[in-house]
Amino acid sequence: MPSRKKNLFEMGADFKDGWKSDNKDPSTKKMSTEIKEPNKHQLHFAKEKRRGKTVTIVKPFYLVKADLQALLKTLKKKLGTGGTIKENSLEFQGDISNTLRIQLEAEGYRFKI
Repeated sequence: MPSRKKNLFEMGADFKDGWKSDNKDPSTKKMSTEIKEPNKHQLHFAKEKRRGKTVTIVKPFYLVKADLQALLKTLKKKLGTGGTIKENSLEFQGDISNTLRIQLEAEGYRFKI
């Protein structure tokens, strides 16, 4: 019987020497752990449609998690809308970028021009 070379990408292949079938490294994002004052932030808005509804996203925040949660709570109360924290951004229900910008500027945050 002729000897057949083993195809590395076959089902059940042996990937012992660090080989992977897709040769992609797992993504490692560098999160900035630097804490900044509100007037040092350069925030910007993003809008997304999720299940037919608009979500307003403000990012990036460089705050301690407890401070970010407190900011989210006050903004949700002032704006009368729902919201959540995702990584270093705040997400709010609805298209409220104008009123959100006014509230954040009153808190001392700055935006990219």
